[in-house]
Amino acid sequence: MGIEMNTDAVVLVGGKGTRLRPLTLSAPKPMLPTAGQPFLSHLLARIAESGITHVVLSTSFKAEVFEEYFGDGSKLGLEIEYVFEEEPLGTGGGIRNVLPKLRGENVMVFNGDVLTGSDLSALLDTHTEKEADVTLHLVRVGDPRAYGSVPTDAEGRVTAFLEKTQDPPTDQINAGCYVFRREVIEEIPANRAVSVEREVFPALLARDARVYGYVDTTYWRDMGTPEDFVRGSADLVRGIAPSPLLEGERGESLVHPGAGIAPGALLIGGTVVGRGAEIGAGARLDGAVVFEGAVVEAGAVVERSILGFGSRIGPRALVRDAVIGDGADVGARCELLRGARVWPGVTLPDGGVRFSTDV
Repeated sequence: MGIEMNTDAVVLVGGKGTRLRPLTLSAPKPMLPTAGQPFLSHLLARIAESGITHVVLSTSFKAEVFEEYFGDGSKLGLEIEYVFEEEPLGTGGGIRNVLPKLRGENVMVFNGDVLTGSDLSALLDTHTEKEADVTLHLVRVGDPRAYGSVPTDAEGRVTAFLEKTQDPPTDQINAGCYVFRREVIEEIPANRAVSVEREVFPALLARDARVYGYVDTTYWRDMGTPEDFVRGSADLVRGIAPSPLLEGERGESLVHPGAGIAPGALLIGGTVVGRGAEIGAGARLDGAVVFEGAVVEAGAVVERSILGFGSRIGPRALVRDAVIGDGADVGARCELLRGARVWPGVTLPDGGVRFSTDV
């Protein structure tokens, strides 16, 4: 039996996605359309590509949405099971909660909001070669100060888990993907909140368990904020971030066949236009994520922004670095800039919001 066949995948998708509100009021974060597919689809396709076939989704917020969409996973060549989390259990508690569904000796755990191009087979191989209790995917980043850092020794063994600091000793950070020996999961306390980063991993180090890092410089992005969500989606469209679902479809934009694009509209920067969306004449979309049924009227400009399901941007409006909720209506000539968020169903009258005094 190959190691992949003796490995379960667990994806933690129970979070409420509060940083992406108002979009996550109606859909869990991993189900938001990303380069034309629910974000989770890209991760599941990578899991299938690696040869792992049994996946357990640890759900909580809007749990039913996942099963309605993915079912038993057979369309992806997977066998998907679901475990519902009544109370928030943290990363460690969420992993321990799926124990009854696990079958293999190894368990590869993913945070459900991370976009990465790491080689899952190489991560598994490292885990086996090192006879590790836990192997962490560590990614090197240009500025590690925004994250906790994870130093390793010459053998690749993890020496510490450090909190954020202005002077980190390494550029290696926890990338949110781990391989556990099943026995380690069995030792996590059941039925309470547990953090792998603050409890499980430090306890393993304290008793000299075999905790290793698999280090690479692959593409990596936490998709938790609107800025990162927009960037990640655009990177998928442009081929900067990998996905088995997008081979041969890379370019400046990705337009669903059921969308309408008027003459003279410009779509660049990895823009995505969903099914049934309408883009008016002379509109300019740069790095925009346009969900199903949204409308961008003539001459409007949308840059690095997310337009929710069925929302509307009026003629000559400017939307930059903003999030527009489902069904919201932004009037003509409005300006929404720098982190503006419009809640679902809200209507802004023509010219009703301006960041300048220009006519």
